[in-house]
Amino acid sequence: MSYTYVSAPVPVLTSVSPNSGPAAGGTTVTLTGTGLAATTAVRFGATPATFTVVSDTHLTAVAPPGTGTVQITVTTPGGTSNGLSYTYSGAPTLSTISPNQGSTSGGNTVTLTGTDLTGATSVTFGGTPATSVTVLSATQITAVVPAATAGPVDVTVTTPGGVSTLPKSYFYVSPPVLAGVTPPAGPLSGGNTVTLTGTNLIEATAVRFGVTPATSFTVVSDTRITAVVPAGAAGLSSVTVTTVGGTSNPVSYTYLAAPSITTLVPNQGSTSGGGTATLTGSNFAQTTSVLVGGVPTGFTVVSDTHLVADIPAGAAGPVDVTVTSPGGTSAPAVYTRVASPNI
Repeated sequence: MSYTYVSAPVPVLTSVSPNSGPAAGGTTVTLTGTGLAATTAVRFGATPATFTVVSDTHLTAVAPPGTGTVQITVTTPGGTSNGLSYTYSGAPTLSTISPNQGSTSGGNTVTLTGTDLTGATSVTFGGTPATSVTVLSATQITAVVPAATAGPVDVTVTTPGGVSTLPKSYFYVSPPVLAGVTPPAGPLSGGNTVTLTGTNLIEATAVRFGVTPATSFTVVSDTRITAVVPAGAAGLSSVTVTTVGGTSNPVSYTYLAAPSITTLVPNQGSTSGGGTATLTGSNFAQTTSVLVGGVPTGFTVVSDTHLVADIPAGAAGPVDVTVTSPGGTSAPAVYTRVASPNI
């Protein structure tokens, strides 16, 4: 009787997926190659692994515990294959996130710092995946924050080595909302103080009149800010508040030029008063007071260029007439009281 020797091929490995996993093992990897049908052993370094032959070109194996980078080999009656690298990753740890707050609309980039972050496959904020993740090193990752509702959330990073979570470490902040500004107008030179009311103002980082920052501002509460108005050009300006939650809706503030008196008709009258004088000029529309000889008097605004003022009684002689608005006080016009002749 004859006996035939059969030469079995030496197995060849071409790829392993995934090529990394936690030090605790347990990761199922797929090995591809040739000559795998008669596999009798799979080893990660010198450590045997459990395995399942799928076909002559595929098998799966469960990584045993290990450390560092090891070579995966397959043994068959034909011999032992070439090795493919498999890396055991330490479990990640997160220590900080910076910045640790931002708008509910997301879109900002944060930096996560920790250890064993290489190969991070995901970062989540309250369970929602980051828009994108970039691994900078084993100790740093950047992530683009997704949108979410206001409040604190857990931040979790997943790597081949495991999962790490920083509880309640990122705070979503609602954007500020402005309701109004008081007073709503002021002089071109600025310097006056206004009060802004609204919601979500507590973390204000900037107050702007158009594109110009307020000279200074004070956060009084979550619903109120006082701000010193910067100089500006005549006309409407949009006032906004910026916080880490974003920039508010604009509210209107008007820069006003000071009133200017061109003529005063009549410019003289009896010491007994009781008459009126018509003032012509400019910027009268928002007049708040008219003074005759330093004494407030009644007035009627006819238009931005005309107003009628009551003339009170007073001693004979010239007195100043001034007009005041949120834009300032006019240069004086002169009104002369004349004593009645004695008979």
